[in-house]
Amino acid sequence: MELRDIEIFLTLAEELHFGRTAERLFISPPRVSQSIAKQEKRIGAPLFERTSRKVALTPLGVQLRDDLEAGYRRILDGVEAAKSSALGGPDALTFGVMGPMWQDLAPITALFRSRFPHVDIRLREIRIDDPFTPIRNGDVDIALLWLPVHEPDLEVAVEAFIEPVVAMVAPAHELAARAPVSLAELSAYDVLPSGLPVPDYWEAAVSPGGHASSQTKRRVRTREEVLWSIAEDDGAVAFACGQGLKYYDRGAAVYIPIEERPVLRWGMVQRVGPAGRWTRELVGIAREIGPIQLSLELELDAWWLRRLELMS
Repeated sequence: MELRDIEIFLTLAEELHFGRTAERLFISPPRVSQSIAKQEKRIGAPLFERTSRKVALTPLGVQLRDDLEAGYRRILDGVEAAKSSALGGPDALTFGVMGPMWQDLAPITALFRSRFPHVDIRLREIRIDDPFTPIRNGDVDIALLWLPVHEPDLEVAVEAFIEPVVAMVAPAHELAARAPVSLAELSAYDVLPSGLPVPDYWEAAVSPGGHASSQTKRRVRTREEVLWSIAEDDGAVAFACGQGLKYYDRGAAVYIPIEERPVLRWGMVQRVGPAGRWTRELVGIAREIGPIQLSLELELDAWWLRRLELMS
């Protein structure tokens, strides 16, 4: 059995869908079908049960998956180790993060370092205006990015971080003394876009309730212009995420919790295809710990001011 056929079989065993398997491996669905048929003919029995509604592993398919998986991973690890030796460098993992997010991921990276002290884990900053290029060109092995990610050559390995989304208004805004407010109430105001250079689907993620940027009466092209608009106009509303408050709050705005408690999710994103051993180990640790959650408590100090308390 060729290595490519093993990869196709193991991917289909995970996806249980011929189309998604083809997309992940950048091949056609007929190529997947041909590979599986060839393997079943060689073995002499079906590996998958196929109906018009679903694909499922047969007991023999389950056995073959379990037998092949460990060996396949060892082959990949051996190739990676040989490549590392050829380059003359130590075992290393390059992890991409946006801004100061590395501080919130300390439980994951600390556990990785304790288990694999010989591996050099390197952090590289990911720019929000170009988040995908470092993954695509191999500058990083994996990166923590906003979810969702709708890029055909990239995949989310694990959800790793969750933070709340809150409303942001001027101290003189009529909602400034309210806690909390609903998305329906916010929709009655001039809701500003994020002002960040991000894909449209990320804009939707940081603007809960379907508040499209086209609703605003003004043009704001950067985050600074959004903050300026909030400070200068007591009728404007914008959204802010928890880590933005934690690291970038300047005390010029009032932050209001939202009744529906919307959140922004982050995931570890990698290139489609087999991942290196240390990437898999990092993903495994993130899955073991579970998504790290940032909690915010917004308290009323006076009618116009809320104090932000960050709780780990």
